[in-house]
Amino acid sequence: MAEEYLLNEHNKEEFPPAHTAEHLLNQTMIRLFGCGRSFNAHVERKKSKMSFHLDHKPDRKEEKEIARRMNELIEADLPVTFEYVTRDELPEDIELSRLPEDASDTIRLVRIGDYDVCPCIGKHVRSTAQIGRFEMLGSNWDEHECSYRIRFKIVQ
Repeated sequence: MAEEYLLNEHNKEEFPPAHTAEHLLNQTMIRLFGCGRSFNAHVERKKSKMSFHLDHKPDRKEEKEIARRMNELIEADLPVTFEYVTRDELPEDIELSRLPEDASDTIRLVRIGDYDVCPCIGKHVRSTAQIGRFEMLGSNWDEHECSYRIRFKIVQ
């Protein structure tokens, strides 16, 4: 019998393939550009957008590399697993600043293979091969904010 954990209520109904792709894209951007996770994300079934603070506007070659890596990760069929830990047991590289102030003491970590791990209570696919194909629809660069927004969709 599985243990029951008391977690915060979740008020959003995610599209699991796109939500799981959000995790992959966050880690891909971290690895390619040394940035943090997205500071603004709107992830939906039809199309999604995520924004990152970067030190430069990615060129076409870098944009193609983002899409290539995303589809490579999807095709790798990485397992998506969950781990429940208390705040005291949390690995030190896990960022909690985005959790609500009243977040429970038990935190659910979502792991995608050995590629990404972060706290999340949303719905996900069981493995990355269930995501489909990542298609980059376009991007915008805000020079003043050093902000790069990626628009994408998941094709199943």
